[in-house]
Amino acid sequence: MLGALALTFNSFSQDFTTNSETSQYKFEKVAHLDATPVQSQGYTGTCWSFSALSFFESEMIRMGKKDVPQLSEMYVARKAYEGKAEKYIRMDGKTNFSQGGAFHDIPWVFRNHGLVPAEAYEGLNYGTDKHNHSEMFAGLEGFVKGIMSTVGSTGLTSSWKAGFAAILDAYLGEDPTNFTYKGKEYTPRSFADETGLKMDDYVSLTSFTNHPLNQQCFLAIQDNWAWGSSYNVSLEDLVSATEEALKNGYTVAWGADVSEKGFSFRDGLAIVPADESTIQVRGRDNRNYSDAGAEKISNAFDTPVAEKEITAELRQKGYDNKTTTDDHGMHITGLYKEANGTPYFLVKNSWGTGNYPEGYLYVSANYFKWKTINVYLHKDALTKEMKKKLNL
Repeated sequence: MLGALALTFNSFSQDFTTNSETSQYKFEKVAHLDATPVQSQGYTGTCWSFSALSFFESEMIRMGKKDVPQLSEMYVARKAYEGKAEKYIRMDGKTNFSQGGAFHDIPWVFRNHGLVPAEAYEGLNYGTDKHNHSEMFAGLEGFVKGIMSTVGSTGLTSSWKAGFAAILDAYLGEDPTNFTYKGKEYTPRSFADETGLKMDDYVSLTSFTNHPLNQQCFLAIQDNWAWGSSYNVSLEDLVSATEEALKNGYTVAWGADVSEKGFSFRDGLAIVPADESTIQVRGRDNRNYSDAGAEKISNAFDTPVAEKEITAELRQKGYDNKTTTDDHGMHITGLYKEANGTPYFLVKNSWGTGNYPEGYLYVSANYFKWKTINVYLHKDALTKEMKKKLNL
């Protein structure tokens, strides 16, 4: 793992980098932090698990842990499926049941079940070498909806959870209640404890004007099935908190809308051109935003262009009229500055390594301001002033 980590870091270790072989963008490193190798979520809607666990793996690196394991995204996804199913049944089918999730899901799984290394639970029990939850989720969704349709005066039997778990067993493998890792016996609980991670040390920040500033709010997105809360801060504080965290050695998990014309994973870039009509779109994004999606064609991805100025009012408008949507979770591992002075975040994705930055992309501060849903980070990454504002 440490050898792979070094390769990931070295590809960005020079003073100036760019987003593609033909690009005139020139990014100067401000901060670049260690991360484990890029993974592929395959054909699943589990980006939240891949990005959050990548974030926690970087946290273990920052804490000085040696030989940091890749954590099992599919174990977390399995336990979240179970939690979502129980919430769906308790809410009489009036809450979200989907492949999607949020960063809050990892603390929920950690506290209620534990964690598992990917080596002990790969989650590929259906004969392929790439994750694909289409068939499995169709079965899970049909099961919970069918169960709800049978509820009558006698209520549910005690067997529905075992039936639900049997579907997960068939596709992901049996629930790993005990396993051996590096010659030592573990349970998910004991393994989670050994990571040294403390879930109470992490906070979510968001920025919308329909909530009071510097107070906790309910993040009103459909995938927030666990009903996790976020601190609502000003747009300026959201950006500065993320930048300061990176400068001080802390990576950041990032939830965002990636459906915009200016988000092009193929080109390793996310921008907000002042004139978006210069971008042509071919094809369409897939339902779960689990690959590069629609092709975006524009000189703006090769030559720096003027970007739209993003204000809190413009950001809020997109949230209110539903053009800003909760699409995708990623992991911010670096801060760069383009030659024209614009800050860019270096973002680790979970769509494999097929683009020029080998699974990463550069996201302009303007895109971040416009389309961020929330960020998730260690509370010690916040400045004293920010902690005081939030009463942390």
